[in-house]
Amino acid sequence: MPTPGWLDGWDTASHRAHESTGGGGNAGGAPVSSPPGIAAGSCSVAHEADCAVARTSLVTLSNVSERKDNMRLGLSLTTNPKDNSFLACSPLWSHECGSSYYTTGMCSRVNSNFRFSKTVAPALQRCQTYMDIIIVLDGSNSIYPWVEVQDFLIKILKKFYIGPGQIQVGVVQYGENAVHEFHLNDYRSVKDVVEAARHIEQRGGTETRTAFGIEFARRGKAFSAALGKGGRKGAKKVMIVITDGESHDSPDLEKVMEASERDNVTRYAVAVLGYYNRRGINPEAFLNEIKYIASDPDDKHFFNVSDEAALKDIVDALGERIFSLEGTNKNEISFGLEMSQTGFSSHIDGILLGAVGAYDWNGAVLKETSGGKVVPLRESYLQEFPEELKNHGAYLGEKPAAGSLEWLYVAGAPRFNHTGKVIVFTMHTNRNLTIHQSLKGEQIGAYYGSEINSVDVDGDGVTDVLLVGAPMYFSEGRERGKVHVYHLKEGPIPSGALKDLPSYQNSRFGSCIASVADLNQDSYNDVVVGAPLEEEHRGAIYVFHGYREDLLRNYKQVQGISELTGEPILEDNWLLSHFGSNEPCLPLMENVEGGARC
Repeated sequence: MPTPGWLDGWDTASHRAHESTGGGGNAGGAPVSSPPGIAAGSCSVAHEADCAVARTSLVTLSNVSERKDNMRLGLSLTTNPKDNSFLACSPLWSHECGSSYYTTGMCSRVNSNFRFSKTVAPALQRCQTYMDIIIVLDGSNSIYPWVEVQDFLIKILKKFYIGPGQIQVGVVQYGENAVHEFHLNDYRSVKDVVEAARHIEQRGGTETRTAFGIEFARRGKAFSAALGKGGRKGAKKVMIVITDGESHDSPDLEKVMEASERDNVTRYAVAVLGYYNRRGINPEAFLNEIKYIASDPDDKHFFNVSDEAALKDIVDALGERIFSLEGTNKNEISFGLEMSQTGFSSHIDGILLGAVGAYDWNGAVLKETSGGKVVPLRESYLQEFPEELKNHGAYLGEKPAAGSLEWLYVAGAPRFNHTGKVIVFTMHTNRNLTIHQSLKGEQIGAYYGSEINSVDVDGDGVTDVLLVGAPMYFSEGRERGKVHVYHLKEGPIPSGALKDLPSYQNSRFGSCIASVADLNQDSYNDVVVGAPLEEEHRGAIYVFHGYREDLLRNYKQVQGISELTGEPILEDNWLLSHFGSNEPCLPLMENVEGGARC
């Protein structure tokens, strides 16, 4: 593919007709429209000579550490004729969770004025590193040298994945009194937190009031969002207590520990034995007190070091134990929604989204509505997608569609059992999904179900025909493709297939299917089908007319890209080749029979 400039960016990857407040126009996606090496994408609307471009900088989720450099905005576009808005999806949008990047995908609704109005990411899950951590430092006079404590603090902070949707850190220093060095929400990056820690000075004190320091961090609402301290609802609460001696308020420890347990605060306690070792004092009572402060079991939450300089030796172990709080089962290597690529396909009904990477690439269908999101559990799919076939990567959700009844949906899984499958189902608000019927492909490798379209032929609001594409269907020694037809009145009931031209080449007929308005003015809606490899890979589209509650099986017209543009197509012009693939131009036809323009 030639790349004369990075703004060329695959402009035909997805296209939709769009009606704005200023008149009609076309919405087109450019999913790799970014500087070289970056594939963020953009989405544009063209109306006559005007063109507006929506950039990825406008598409954001503020509560996560997002990665947008490979998000592919515009790879999937879906229009909503009810309010003239459209949905632009970024299936490769990802966010950081600890050392991992999860490609959950996201979609943004664009209103009729071409402004982003809402961003949805139904597969987004809370990171395992969603923690609020308070470090409670003993800063009394007996701590020496302070620089070693500060060095430990900086090293442990560098271990934390600090950022939106992940870890927040606050520091309390105590002796006779206690003070917040900084709150949980003061800094949002490791760099800023470390810089703040460099400026923490030892405050001193002749007493070590450990119970008071812990209670100050807890009851002083360090974990509370209500008083502006930055605590977050649902975040794991963690406290790290570092001290070098028995507390002067040990009688208060029992009630303080009970309160911490009620608040579900996980406590790590570090005993620094420098003071005891320098003076030859038996530390047994001190160690017992620190073990009492630490959460159970002690072997997971209690540490002791010989002196302040040895604190650096426990940094790795302490970090690993904290991160294991929300860790997964080490024997479990499967993925749920972490790599779901939501938005690989989309359909406006609420917002119905395909997530081909969900559940070990078996796929899933998610729904976002005004009442919340519906994310069916893995168990809902087991009837048709059994566990023993999970390694096949069914790709359910590559193409979702809705029937005429609001509760009825159809989705394709083109890689299921190598032959493909289509399911007809309903979704429920309790995260369950009921599969009513399944349709199976008939040939290995045909990619049956990769393209689906429901058609209301007579315009009465009831879906009449379901079309299922199998673009890699092999026939007569060629990868010609096939479009299966199903009647929906009592079905889906198989009713033959649409007929294409006898072909001497691989045409991949059925790679793209789109319902269009009445083209021949007979009061019935029509359908166009893409064959992107016809005309020596330049592509062509077929027009099929509707009649009563059905579609005529024989095509009425076939047009290649050279006929539509009126210009010869250069062999190396990738942007004008593969016409009819991935739904790029089909909904843009002004009048196919009168000379279409794309």
